[in-house]
Amino acid sequence: MITIRGAITVESDTKEDILEGTTVMLEKIIEVNNLDNEDIRSIFFSATKDLTKVYPAVAARDMGISIPSLLCLQEMYVENSLEKCIRILLEAEKADIEQENVKHVYLRNAMILRPDIKE
Repeated sequence: MITIRGAITVESDTKEDILEGTTVMLEKIIEVNNLDNEDIRSIFFSATKDLTKVYPAVAARDMGISIPSLLCLQEMYVENSLEKCIRILLEAEKADIEQENVKHVYLRNAMILRPDIKE
């Protein structure tokens, strides 16, 4: 079992922006880690308190990720923290990837969360 982290920011609290951002992040995680939908076991999504229009998991279901368990949570609020941010923890079974070789994905303004990861 491997775990993959990621985050992305969206422009505004609209259903369209939340789904688009979540899709972009998931597609990138899947691409750079060479995953198939069947490899995914579960996905935990968190969103900052300023994102309220739709669950990010809807984007995963729209992408055909229908078997894994999906859970959406509100991100803990920390004063002066990044706004309009969706975070992800994805668990997958992938025999040919070791945890130390996983590629985590931080996009848009969320790149400040992990400055040690360069794309």
